[in-house]
Amino acid sequence: MSRGGGVAVGGGAIGVIALLVVYFLGGGTGGAGPAGAGALDDLLGQGVGGAEASSDLAQRCQTGEDANTQSDCRIVGYVNSIQAYWSTALGGRYEPAQTTFFSGQTTTGCGAASSATGPFYCPADGFIYIDLDFFKQLESQFGASGGPFAQGYVIGHEYGHHVQDLLGVLRGRAEAGPEGDAVRIELQADCYAGVWAANAVDTRFLEPLSESQVNDALSAAEAVGDDRIQMEVGGDVNPETWTHGSSDQRQQWFSTGYREGDPESCDTFSADL
Repeated sequence: MSRGGGVAVGGGAIGVIALLVVYFLGGGTGGAGPAGAGALDDLLGQGVGGAEASSDLAQRCQTGEDANTQSDCRIVGYVNSIQAYWSTALGGRYEPAQTTFFSGQTTTGCGAASSATGPFYCPADGFIYIDLDFFKQLESQFGASGGPFAQGYVIGHEYGHHVQDLLGVLRGRAEAGPEGDAVRIELQADCYAGVWAANAVDTRFLEPLSESQVNDALSAAEAVGDDRIQMEVGGDVNPETWTHGSSDQRQQWFSTGYREGDPESCDTFSADL
């Protein structure tokens, strides 16, 4: 299937990559210190979810207990669960994507990226890129609860952009503003993350989510709302510049996906925002 343009999608709040479009989760203000994530550091430079996985990770991350006791194995479990769900939901239309973890900076098919970028999906190479420092930044800078399923929300959102790419949704949609296509793209990815969360147990990679875990995801969604980010960096709240949606909108659409458990519920382009 042809991929949507070469711009990154899903994370940073401001245009991060000059020549190509990237889809970001939110944030992108930089300033976080070392991740301090323990075993998460073992993911640096690894590719998870693509045709070739790290043999070390594959050997260590084989059971639910591994995922519960090792943070890097938990991330592998999220990726495997997300891809298993979308492989079922989309059938032959789904193409596996790889998540690449980095710290500081990296080179992507959409250009150079740094910790100021935030997590993003690059349509040019079909990879998800996540700076591991961002998980700590969610808690320390943006006030999210920092629970483990906040990470699941982040990864589920970025894979939502991959699904959009496969379905041809990303092409030619970049209008900012509270009801612009850029916001609708991001809210749909939030909804897709919720849909996966609702179906995660059926993939056999995860146990049923607790209320606390769902609240972790909602806390992360709130933390990366455009209005919240604008307030955190000391600026005025200006909806006309939004590219991701407000905190309330992001929570609402994750909740819609989680409640309905059906991608058809995620038509943000027809919805009244």
